Amino acid sequence: MNHKDLEVYKKSMDLVTTIYKLTNDFPPEEKFGLTSQIRRAAISVPSNIAEGAARKSTKELIQFLYISLGSLSEVETQLDLSRRLDYIGETDELNKKIHYIFILFTKLISSLKSKQI
Repeated sequence: MNHKDLEVYKKSMDLVTTIYKLTNDFPPEEKFGLTSQIRRAAISVPSNIAEGAARKSTKELIQFLYISLGSLSEVETQLDLSRRLDYIGETDELNKKIHYIFILFTKLISSLKSKQI
């Protein structure tokens, strides 16, 4: 399986780009705080998809997909915090994109699990 062909990977890469652009306007004092944290969490999403796809078993891939899901939840939380701190405006569109990525993960994991049985 080539991870670059997966829709969840493509959408996750788009999310990373969006997060980087969005955090460019964060206050300078957040450079090593929230800016760094949200960027690392966002990068972790497609990175773990890629690492899992490179593993030898479906079980390992599924494990890495769950790690990616956790990182996606971190991004969602950090966006909420960024909004509360007035670093960014409304995040409805971005939240919709994140929700869509959650759905893609759920479907992929479910599909992989059904093939294991």
